[in-house]
Amino acid sequence: MNWRILKKISIAVIDVFKAFNHKSEPRLIMTLLVKDEEEMLEKNLIFHKSLGVDGFIVTDNNSSDATPRILQKYKDKGWILEVINEKATNYEQKKWVDRMIWKAKMDHKADWIINADADELWFSSSGSLKTELEQTRANVLVCEMKCVYPEEHKPFWEWDQTVEVVNNPLFYDLSRYSLFTRQNKKVIHRAAGYLQISMGNHKVAMFPKRKAVSNICIYHYNIRGKKPFLNKMINGGKQLEQNPSKHGGRHWRYFYQLYKEGLLEVEYDRVVGKNSYERLKQDGFIRKDRTIPELFARLKED
Repeated sequence: MNWRILKKISIAVIDVFKAFNHKSEPRLIMTLLVKDEEEMLEKNLIFHKSLGVDGFIVTDNNSSDATPRILQKYKDKGWILEVINEKATNYEQKKWVDRMIWKAKMDHKADWIINADADELWFSSSGSLKTELEQTRANVLVCEMKCVYPEEHKPFWEWDQTVEVVNNPLFYDLSRYSLFTRQNKKVIHRAAGYLQISMGNHKVAMFPKRKAVSNICIYHYNIRGKKPFLNKMINGGKQLEQNPSKHGGRHWRYFYQLYKEGLLEVEYDRVVGKNSYERLKQDGFIRKDRTIPELFARLKED
C-alpha cells in the first residue's frame, strides 16, 4: 500500500475520538480552485465571510485576468490564509483540492471544510453556515444544488430566477447537459477523519463516516452568459484532454467535442432553454427567487 495512503489512514484513526464531537463556534475553512474568476471571486469571498467562513485556501490555476490581484487583496486582509499557484495544465482537480484540504486540516486547524468553486454560493437561512455544523453529530453533510438562471443584462448577484429539473428535456428542446439537468449534490465535511475527496467535490471518504442531509443550499451560477460559457467549456475541455484520468468532467468533454465540430455556439441556446423560455417559465421550471439579491442588498447596507 502507498505510504501516503497509510499516513492518511493512521491520522484518521487518531481522529476517531473527535470525529463526531460537538464544538461551539467550529473553525470553518473554505477551499477554492479558481481560474480567471475576476467576475465572481470577490463577491464569493465577501458572501461566505458574512456567513461564517473563517478563512480561505485558494489554488489559482494559471489565471490571466484580475484574479491574482483580488487574491492578494484578500490575503493582505487576512481572509485568505494561503494561495497556491498551480502551473500545471492537466486539471488534476481531485489532487489539487485534496492538497488544500490537508493544509486546512493540518496547518490551519479547521474543524469543518467546504470545498467550493467560485461560481457557488453556499447559503444557510439561519444567516450562518456554522449553525448547522454546531448542531450535528454527523461528519459529512450533503447539500442540494440550485441553479440560477443567467440574466446577461445585470450583475450575477442581482439574478433572481432559479430553475427546476426538467425530466423530459426533448419536449423543451434542451441540451443533454442543460441548466435544467439534475445537479449532483455536494458535501461539507469535518477535518477529523478525512481520507479523500472525489472529483467535483460531490463525495468524500471518511473514517468513520456518518452522513446527514443538510439544510444548507448551494446557489450555482454554472452558466453566466454565452461568452463565459464558451470560454469555460473550451478551456476546461482542453485541460481534461491532457488529464490521463477519464473520470469526471463528462459535460466538459461533451461540450468540447461540440466545439471541435463547430456546434458549441448553437448548443448554448439549448443549454439555457432560450427558445423555450416562456414555456419553461409558464410550466414552473423557471421560478422567482430573491434570496441572494436580498442578502447582497443587506451586505451593501452594512
